[in-house]
Amino acid sequence: MYVAVKGGERAIENAHGWLAEERRGETAVAELSVDQIREQMKLAVNRVMAEGSLYDPDLAALAIKQARGDLIEAIFLIRAYRTTLPRFGSTHAIDTGNMACIRRISATFKDAPGGQVLGPTFDYTHRLLDFKLAADGEVPPAPQAAPRKEPTPHITEFLNHEGLIQTEDASDETPPDLTREPMELPGSRALRLQALTRGDEGFVLGMAYSTQRGYARNHAFVGELRIGTVAVEMDIPELGFAIEIGEIEVTECETVNQFTGSKTEPPQFTRGYGLVFGQTERKAISMALVDRALRWRELGEDDMGAPAQDEEFVLYHSDNIQATGFLEHIKLPHYVDFQSELELVRRLRREAEGAGQEAAE
Repeated sequence: MYVAVKGGERAIENAHGWLAEERRGETAVAELSVDQIREQMKLAVNRVMAEGSLYDPDLAALAIKQARGDLIEAIFLIRAYRTTLPRFGSTHAIDTGNMACIRRISATFKDAPGGQVLGPTFDYTHRLLDFKLAADGEVPPAPQAAPRKEPTPHITEFLNHEGLIQTEDASDETPPDLTREPMELPGSRALRLQALTRGDEGFVLGMAYSTQRGYARNHAFVGELRIGTVAVEMDIPELGFAIEIGEIEVTECETVNQFTGSKTEPPQFTRGYGLVFGQTERKAISMALVDRALRWRELGEDDMGAPAQDEEFVLYHSDNIQATGFLEHIKLPHYVDFQSELELVRRLRREAEGAGQEAAE
């Protein structure tokens, strides 16, 4: 690195000091606390937790502060920290059917069983700047509605009464772990979903948008979008049974997609699925659309050659940390490589000039 350059080590130390000064900003302005970031920038915190694969709002908020608001850098910090943590067990699969929902909507059923719960959302705002916030004005408190405590059935299951939607087969097989094993393709659906939930929100959104514009057979309805808290349970060997060790907030989306049938499957609806840490509904919906596009082979559909149907393209390019590392490494010294290419271009120019002079004679 640049430490090999004369005075490089001192220059790097100065760069770190300058970075810390820029991170703090104008000292006459009160410093932004980790608590403020955690409580008032929850959507940014949620994204860092999801793509960093670590559910800890305090650490995610700290990473955002350290990264000066650069979320990809914050995700990098969280993933790096995650590698230092011991792993002492595995939890049960969360039961989203028992989610305490703060938001639950369906675009397919007007009178959804259990009702529509709009919850905290930007969907119905006018997207006008609120200058009261710039003046530190307090927003009037919203009516506080308690989350649903009773089990909330999944809306898409009501289509199963008529056999109109593909049944998802349950499996006891342990899914692969991308944080411990390199990705191998072709991958199972569990592997694809894990990669998508860790994937860059912008990339997954772009892939999802492409499917809606015709680059995949994917006309989707949001069967259900729900946000809420779910219990996390873990077996304790000394007790012989599972106990609840905490709760996490997640966003879950199931899309309903038309399927005309194939040689092996009758016409029916099929599903796309997304599950992400925190209130991250744009990512969950995008994930569900891309998940459905990647299922073309198992459903016996024809390959349309769409980018979102290309498993290798989607999964290998969705990880923003890998992409950032490969992109930003070209900032580092490449003196030897460049000098060799510089000499090659000089030689080619000499040969071209010589050939031109011979032709002229």
